[in-house]
Amino acid sequence: MTKLGSSNYFEQEVAFQGVLSTDPSQNPEFFNWNKVAVRYCDGASFAGHPEAEFKNETRLFFRGQLIWEAIIDELLSMGMSDAKRAILTGCSAGGLATLIHCDYFRDHLPKDASVKCVSDGGFFLNVPDVLGNPKMRSFYHDVVNLQGVGKSLDQKCVAKMEPSMCMFPHEFLKYIKTPVFLVNPAYDFWQIQNVLVPISADPDKRWAKCRLNIKDCDAAQMKVLQGFRSSLMDAIGEFHQNKDGGMFIDSCYAHCQTVMSVTWHSPTSTRIENKTIAESVGDWYFNRNPVKLIDCPYPCNPSCYNLNLT
Repeated sequence: MTKLGSSNYFEQEVAFQGVLSTDPSQNPEFFNWNKVAVRYCDGASFAGHPEAEFKNETRLFFRGQLIWEAIIDELLSMGMSDAKRAILTGCSAGGLATLIHCDYFRDHLPKDASVKCVSDGGFFLNVPDVLGNPKMRSFYHDVVNLQGVGKSLDQKCVAKMEPSMCMFPHEFLKYIKTPVFLVNPAYDFWQIQNVLVPISADPDKRWAKCRLNIKDCDAAQMKVLQGFRSSLMDAIGEFHQNKDGGMFIDSCYAHCQTVMSVTWHSPTSTRIENKTIAESVGDWYFNRNPVKLIDCPYPCNPSCYNLNLT
């Protein structure tokens, strides 16, 4: 009965901001590109399979992979098959979908096209919550088993480990052949609120203020959050050596920074080495400069304080 469960409740119009904006002052590199926003509707980053086997159990059909393929087929028939340049991007679950489907996107476009992928806030970490429970690992395990996602995941990864582990970008990023750019805050507030400190892991509400606003964290809590940042740094270590890859890892308490003009490119946007996310992605996409930007730990970047995302 909501837009999370049925397209009957989708908004009729969606504002195109950030990387989708047609305003050159807000989107200097890509304002005049053709743009398509794909509605997220399946709960598994467009990776569910209706033909998955469930040991004779009766299950609902999950069609995320088929929806993704149908959308790409339709866009190709509308002219995308002639594209010279293309970017697949998404944020949060869409950022994960971008990584899962990056090579599929590349393989269905002309061989001479410049095709790259930008994942925003989709680098979910396999870390326990503050009570030591593997919440995200358990969640992915349930999603993969329920929706038969294993068939959509990188098969080289699946051959080496339990399929649900191959939903963690740390495990399968190395197998993606297409150039990838990671946009991720080191203190991703969605992951802090839902993976590191979910409500279930804070029964005495000691984290109630901190999990909503990093400025309200005490010294002990900040030590935990700095540990979370360290886990991200470790997880992207191998990717940092990828000569075709790019990254913009800021120290903001944020999530989904490419889809809002204020965070993508504006006078008050977060900057690393005086570059906005839009400028950094542009430098990388057009091969002007290598871009491997990693911010210093919180609270060193004052441009983060211009954001009110909590």
